[in-house]
Amino acid sequence: MADVYLGLGSNLGDRLLNLRSALDRMGPWGAEVRRVSSLYETEPVGCLEQDWFLNAAAQVETDLAPLDLLRVIRGIEDELGRQRIVLNGPRTVDLDILLWEDRIIDGGGLTVPHPRMHERLFVLAPLRELAPKLLHPALGRTVEELEETLPATSQVRLWRKEWWLPGSASPARRESPHRG
Repeated sequence: MADVYLGLGSNLGDRLLNLRSALDRMGPWGAEVRRVSSLYETEPVGCLEQDWFLNAAAQVETDLAPLDLLRVIRGIEDELGRQRIVLNGPRTVDLDILLWEDRIIDGGGLTVPHPRMHERLFVLAPLRELAPKLLHPALGRTVEELEETLPATSQVRLWRKEWWLPGSASPARRESPHRG
């Protein structure tokens, strides 16, 4: 079983329901959700004329190969109505493979670690909540160190600390520093 960290986001429709639905669909496809961060409300990046996002991070275990998991999460995005019309535009759900244990993967349309995760507070704040000492295999720095190097320009607010996925994996239990 591989330990994989995912980034999740939604800014269209019922954002909370979209994120819950995405995670609920993981298990039957072979990706068991183990832990999920709190929810963070974040400003959009790139295309600014859109609603704010809800973002979270999840730790999953899987026997799937990396490209197979990528196909699963793209299928889940499609099932939940994701349309890829505008780069960085609004979306019902966005699922990204952030880290796959200590592996570096580049091929078949998949790059892991996610190529921009170290530049995005909306990824690092929830990921830090789950795994602050997790090492970025290409940069040799922890999630905590990566977050601390970012300028305090992004708006990231803790939106919901209490458990938001009834009947699933247990939440992270530690406090998470974040900027807002």
